[in-house]
Amino acid sequence: MIEFGSGSLRSLPQVTKHLLIINIVLWLLTILLQGTVDLTSLLGLHYYKGSDFNPLQLFTYMFMHSTQGLGHIFFNMFALFMFGGLIERIVGSNRFLFYYIVCGLGAGLVQEVTWHYTLPSMVDSIGAAYGETDYYKTVITQGLSLDPLYNELITVGASGAVFGLLLAVAFFLPDLQLYLFFIGPFKAKWLVLGYAIIELLLGLGDFAWDNVAHFAHLGGMLFGFFVLLYWYRKNIGRHDRFY
Repeated sequence: MIEFGSGSLRSLPQVTKHLLIINIVLWLLTILLQGTVDLTSLLGLHYYKGSDFNPLQLFTYMFMHSTQGLGHIFFNMFALFMFGGLIERIVGSNRFLFYYIVCGLGAGLVQEVTWHYTLPSMVDSIGAAYGETDYYKTVITQGLSLDPLYNELITVGASGAVFGLLLAVAFFLPDLQLYLFFIGPFKAKWLVLGYAIIELLLGLGDFAWDNVAHFAHLGGMLFGFFVLLYWYRKNIGRHDRFY
């Protein structure tokens, strides 16, 4: 038996609690240090070809969030608060932290791959605004520097790790009843599957207006899937179920 819904930050397992605190503290510091230190640029994930890229950003970016409003950090931390303790109690604190970090790292790696393959079309679209065609090919042929553009590519957020967390909920507790914005209930396995399909469609649709790293979210789920598959074969966490 596992208890669902601990009700307060104090009663959360240690790893989930500390992840929440770290994310919130860094978000507040990002706001407080604006104009002094650009933590988003320093700790956010840049494109690997840019001069501002640092390999450590693959780790640090998942603890950073947009300061343009509350939505980004609120929804990620709400999901972590609701489900983090649940999964941590099933697999244990060490495994939970490992899983969370792997999902975050995987999301970052997938985002880098996504940038790599979409950059030519991005450059071509910039050139098209000035009447240029095949602008990326022209830039490469003439040896022009794209570093300023590379350094503008940056992503932050725990969303990749959180999507991996949602997958874990569907894996360990497939029939758990969940609500989506007061609509439902839906079984966890169907709700998470629906989320994944929507993210895939939005990513393939290239909806630039939403400014969301959809493939990174899927990357978090993909890397999480391989960890869960390994745990399944080792019978880790399968003895606990929600009743």
